[in-house]
Amino acid sequence: MKLNFKIIFHFLGLLLLFNGGFMLLSALISFIYKDGVTLELVLSGVAILLMGLFVMVSTKNHTKEMNKREGYIVVTFGWIIMALSGALPYMLTGVIPNFTSAFFETMSGYTTTGATILNDIEAVPKGVLFWRSMTHWIGGMGIIVLAIAILPLLGIGGMQLFAAEAPGPNADKLHPRITDTAKRLWLIYFSYTAAETILLQVAGMSFFDAINHSMSTLSTGGFSTKNASLAHWNSQPIIQYIVMLFMFLAGTNFVLSYFAFKGRIQKIIKDEEFKLYLKFIAIFTIISALIIYFKADLSISTLDHPMVWGKAESAIRHGLFQVLAIVTTTGFITADYTLWTPFLVVFFFGLMFLGGSAGSTSGGVKVVRHLILIKNGFLEFKRALHPNAILPVRYNTKSVSGDIVFNILAFFILYMLSFIVGALVFSMFQIDFQSAIGLSASSLGNVGPALGNFGPVNNYASLPLLAQWWASFLMLIGRLELFTVLILFTPFFWRNR
Repeated sequence: MKLNFKIIFHFLGLLLLFNGGFMLLSALISFIYKDGVTLELVLSGVAILLMGLFVMVSTKNHTKEMNKREGYIVVTFGWIIMALSGALPYMLTGVIPNFTSAFFETMSGYTTTGATILNDIEAVPKGVLFWRSMTHWIGGMGIIVLAIAILPLLGIGGMQLFAAEAPGPNADKLHPRITDTAKRLWLIYFSYTAAETILLQVAGMSFFDAINHSMSTLSTGGFSTKNASLAHWNSQPIIQYIVMLFMFLAGTNFVLSYFAFKGRIQKIIKDEEFKLYLKFIAIFTIISALIIYFKADLSISTLDHPMVWGKAESAIRHGLFQVLAIVTTTGFITADYTLWTPFLVVFFFGLMFLGGSAGSTSGGVKVVRHLILIKNGFLEFKRALHPNAILPVRYNTKSVSGDIVFNILAFFILYMLSFIVGALVFSMFQIDFQSAIGLSASSLGNVGPALGNFGPVNNYASLPLLAQWWASFLMLIGRLELFTVLILFTPFFWRNR
């Protein structure tokens, strides 16, 4: 079957329209705050809108059917097109004149990685900062999911796109119609963002800082409007507690949030992934807090901000914050955790491979995959003793098919291979071992802060340009969970059948 290129380009044109529209929204913010770059942002938005309109009009006579292959192409190239066009505001405003670095910043935004090459964030015009946070917010729930919500207007089926952008073992849906599922997900996402913005404002943030940090939190992105990230508010712990609450929610399956709003609490309590996610957070926080309390010098590692509620509270808060920030792959920081003993450096590095729940905005491997791998591992011991017994893996009382178990095993092996290859390629750019493995794990897991020269209080400005392209590729395959992108590199994918 030949590829339907018209529908592919038609959908890419739609994504460009979205991008242009959000750029104009950033231009409005620029105009309100009179930051001097309104015209450049308007030009960016109009240029991308016209480009998208031209592509859509040119391909209006398309067959309105999309198969799996076309779904994979649309999602992969859709994200690339969004990142390429999204670099325009940085370049026209002069904030990031280099195209490679502008593309890196945009890809980091859309994939909710949160790695930045900007040295002085607070000097960046507010309209551009808003655009930067907006890329997080769009990419968090998924630009394709947003587009699916309006697909009935175009007469296109969205199931193939939804499956390609949100792959994984958890196929829970809120509604039989995929467009209704997309609308409900975005409604919950928007509501959480609005709620956090209000709470942060009440706690003492300015409206601009509040809305930007809310977009970064719910997308589990990590871009901040301050050079010190959330450490800027170390003297206002209430702000950090609010952010922690929403980081936790963002790392939870959004389907469970829907059940909570519907009063179906039993569905949440019985969910095995949620229970393990909760246990992981609690155990890792206790370990971190105890080591911080007894071993770490908080007066140095917390960027010289005073501890306001005592050492015990500070140790618990910083431990919980960094555990949540890394497990949910948000990447905010309240301290330089690389100064908290070598054990915690290795410990947090390991957490980069965990990830939040399936159906959340977080990156990483995801808790449900770890859960099924652990269960299958224990069952292998039983199978060794009872080779004739039928012992299926069970998840939420249901038997997990062998195909799903094999898919998860394949994903995990591919993820670790991608991490190793990623680190090897970074080492080719004369990057030291600690920095290379940190960069690879952070980029692939969409975490943000890495290790070594790219740790929590540093940025990616010193990363060579070719290495920025490689990091961008790792961010993309990590965000789309490997298979969606890597399948395009297989010869059988392109064969006409």
